[in-house]
Order: sequence, then C-alpha cells, then structure tokens
Amino acid sequence: MNIDGLTPQLVALFGIGFWHAAIVFLRVGAMSSIMLAFGEQFVPTQIRLVIGLVFTAVVAPALPQMPIPETVMQYAGLMATEVVIGLALGLGIRMFIHALQTAGSIAAQCTSLSQVLGGAGVDPMPAVGAVLWISGITLAIMMDLHIRAVELMIQSYDLFPVGRFADAAMLSEWGVHRVSETFAMAFTLAAPFVITAVIYNLTLGIVNRAMPQLMVIFIGAPLITAGGLALLAISAPMLLQVWGRNLTIFFVNPGTGMQ
Repeated sequence: MNIDGLTPQLVALFGIGFWHAAIVFLRVGAMSSIMLAFGEQFVPTQIRLVIGLVFTAVVAPALPQMPIPETVMQYAGLMATEVVIGLALGLGIRMFIHALQTAGSIAAQCTSLSQVLGGAGVDPMPAVGAVLWISGITLAIMMDLHIRAVELMIQSYDLFPVGRFADAAMLSEWGVHRVSETFAMAFTLAAPFVITAVIYNLTLGIVNRAMPQLMVIFIGAPLITAGGLALLAISAPMLLQVWGRNLTIFFVNPGTGMQ
C-alpha cells in the first residue's frame, strides 16, 4: 500500500474533526507540558497528557479548520513546527517561575537562609525560593491561569501560523528578551533583601571596628536570619503582586520582544 494514500483513508475513518484536533494538540500539548503549574515535575506524566487533551478540546473549536495534511511527511512537518512553537510559548511562561526561584536564591544567600528547608521542591532550592515558588503557582491559579493559557494558545495562531517555521532571528531575539526580562525581574524582586544585607554587613563591620572584643557573629547571624524571615513575611505580598502583574502583561502581549 502506498504510504501517501494513507491520509485520505484515515480522514474518511476518523473524520476531519479528529485531524483538526490532532494538529492543534501538537502545539497545545507541547505548551501545556512545560508551562507553570500544569507542567511542574511533581505532576505525573499521565496527568499532563490529560491536561493537554483537555486544553485541545477547548482550543480546537475556537480555531478555523486546519488544512489536512495529504501525506505522512506533511504531518511530520507539522509535528516539527507546532511542537517547537508550543515548547517556546510554554518556556516563555515557565520563565516567570524561574524568576521567583532566582529571586528566592538571591534573597536566601543575602539572609543566611540558603541551607534551611532546601528540599521543599523537586529541585533543591533555598527556603525563600521554595516559599515564593509555591506561592507563585498558587497565585497564578487564582488569577485564572487556565483561562489566560487558553487565550494565549488561540492568540498564538495569529503570531505563528500553522505549518510555518518561526523566523529564527525573530524567535531568538524573543528568547533573549524573555531571559533578560526574567533576570531583571528576579533582581527587582530580591532588591529588598539585597539592600537589607548591605546595611546589615556595613553595620556589623562598624560594630566590629568599634568593639573588636565583641563576637559580632554570634549576635549578627541570628539577627540576619530573623530579619530575613520577617522581611519575607512583610514583602512577599508586594513581591507576588509585582510578579502577577508582569505575568498578566505577558499573557496580554506575548509577542513583546519580536521585531
């Protein structure tokens, strides 16, 4: 049997709607498999597959009918383009979680909390990073992440038409922009802890110069730890509010950084 003749037979067997959903699943499934909350490592693979199918069932009816590939090689080409675009979009969302984790690591290093409660997540991370990580996921879910994700999935077909490879220069520029925005956000969120650490170390140095016989480390270590925890409790709501606002801006205009 000629392999090129398989597609018409399969279209007749399953129907056009099945192949429309199959093409949509390539991008939607790849995106949902790595995006924040739905694509976390603690989510079982079977659950991720079900989530991808559910997103497909929601997104597919909102899109115009996809051109059915006439050969198996054409469908393989769709797999290459759609999966890459889906992974890129999912990674763009996941970078927001990395921003929180990076900010938590910076804050923990500044407040001597880098080795306390470090195993809360799948990947080892400091206590402050673990708290911000789970808080960010919770906040994203409360902000209707599933609805925002569906809107982004539908909007992505205007940015990246089906079956077309994204321009390499444009995609790389967008990726660099997302990475730079992630680290800029991380340093911004960790700024209160960095400033506190600088003031603390300057004060500790002045006290040590004034009273060399005083063991300042025994006084300063508990102080910076307690101060770091207190600062986390005070600043976490504001930090998460800033983070949530940036996440919303990304969903509204995901193409920022593309030329």
